[in-house]
Amino acid sequence: MAISGIKTLLRALRSRNFRLFMAGQSVSLIGTWMQSVAMSWLVYRLTGSAFLLGVVGFTSQIPTFLLSPVAGVLADRWNRHHLLIATQALAMLQAAVLAAAVLTGVIQVWHIIVLSLLLGVVNAFDIPVRQSFIVELVSEREDLSNAIALNSSIVQAARLIGPAIAGLLVVSVGEGICFVLNSVSYLAVLLALVAMKLSPRSHSEKPRRNVLHELREGFNYAYGFGPIRSILLMVALVSLTGIPYSVLIPVFAKEILHGGAHTFGFLMTAGGCGALAATIYLASRKSVLGLGKLIVLAGFLFAIGIASFAVSTNINVSFASLVVAGFGGITMIASSNTILQTILDEHMRGRVMSFFAVAFLGMAPFGSFGVGTMSGIIGPRETLLVGAVCCLGSTLLFARQLPKIREVVRPIYVRMGIIKEVAEGMETAAEQPMMADNRK
Repeated sequence: MAISGIKTLLRALRSRNFRLFMAGQSVSLIGTWMQSVAMSWLVYRLTGSAFLLGVVGFTSQIPTFLLSPVAGVLADRWNRHHLLIATQALAMLQAAVLAAAVLTGVIQVWHIIVLSLLLGVVNAFDIPVRQSFIVELVSEREDLSNAIALNSSIVQAARLIGPAIAGLLVVSVGEGICFVLNSVSYLAVLLALVAMKLSPRSHSEKPRRNVLHELREGFNYAYGFGPIRSILLMVALVSLTGIPYSVLIPVFAKEILHGGAHTFGFLMTAGGCGALAATIYLASRKSVLGLGKLIVLAGFLFAIGIASFAVSTNINVSFASLVVAGFGGITMIASSNTILQTILDEHMRGRVMSFFAVAFLGMAPFGSFGVGTMSGIIGPRETLLVGAVCCLGSTLLFARQLPKIREVVRPIYVRMGIIKEVAEGMETAAEQPMMADNRK
């Protein structure tokens, strides 16, 4: 039974290209999290300003809000494999420049802001391309939901490992080495991408129109379909009010818990532990049945975790609170991602996933900026409590929409020829080959 359970948990790895992708990402993402933690600590060490932490978070994420929809159109038009190679190479170059600036001692805050902005532009194209590329990596389409969960799991495993390593390195040798290691880590994913053997994508026979027309077409599709619209709105609200709690973790580590860089690193790791547990749980599920209710439960857990962390003065309670927040947050986001990838049309995949990127990451810079500003006015604890209340409210609004969403999705899946109708939640069995690209 144990062997059978492991096979179920790792079933998407039977696809060679997905195995390569996972191997490369598992190395590269550790470097990414190391850079994220080191950069936040570097800014706070240089300035002591929670406001500037918010500014850096804003500049690194605002390009996703502005540019990801255009990237989604390109992901539906162009070769996603080639696009991903280009974005990874540019991210490697950004990390190398940042490392050089720190190690030579010329680094200033405005350098960090500019380089964060440049990385944000790269990520604005990378994220929707990466999300829509996953479907091309699995040879068995019924493995798609498992592939999404496993992809999320390596992100969270890296979140668990990277911050802990970064905290130790920052204390012992400084932030610069973290940026060097991140730059080198991109070689792993680049080599994996080059080694892949991909079948040519089938493209729609519809004539291509200008980018704005196709962007509007994607917008009308996504927001005209109730389930997709509800998911995107909920994710956007949570990302605006709740996800930016991590911006203030350096402040809590130093000012409230009276720790240093290592405390910051381990607080980030605590959130990663909860998130990793969530992705393992999601990957072990044999069906996507019930994900609608699971999203609601996860939203409550996320809000409770943030509120508990806000009021805690004990480091153990703070760790436990971030574990709960990490579990709830990633369960909500990964489950939403799985549902979207399951129900959308293939020729709209890039655009819908770009809207998901805007909702998840594009709203975060406004949240980061708001959190940094509010923290200076009402205090970090009060800021996080406001965010927790807002997350709770958005979860309740989504819960109220579930009955209507079920009514819309059930007849659609029946018309698609799915054998099992939707039971509870807004999904059907993952084993059913819900091939969005066969929809008319």
